Amino acid sequence: MTSNPDHYAVVFENDRVRVLEYRDEPGARTTPHAHPDSVMYTLSSFRRRLVAGEQQREVEMAAGTVGWLPAQEHHGENIGDTPTHVLFVELKEPAGGSGVSVLGPAQ
Repeated sequence: MTSNPDHYAVVFENDRVRVLEYRDEPGARTTPHAHPDSVMYTLSSFRRRLVAGEQQREVEMAAGTVGWLPAQEHHGENIGDTPTHVLFVELKEPAGGSGVSVLGPAQ
């Protein structure tokens, strides 16, 4: 990860996905950066302010939350009193996938 390397670490990567671990402390801010389509898994409870251009949103996430994060550019700030700890599974394929049917669980 070239942006915000003090917060993000690559924990796994292959030709299909990249898994990032994100950590910060209360008051920490990120610089503007982009995420492709991703799945987010929160390992801690936290509060953040996300900003994209003129749009701003405050979110409060509980530990153990799993959610879809559509591709986006933003920057953020930990506005709570707890550290943020999250895993992101970033998809490398464009929307539409590889055309291979899935066997097993899919959402």
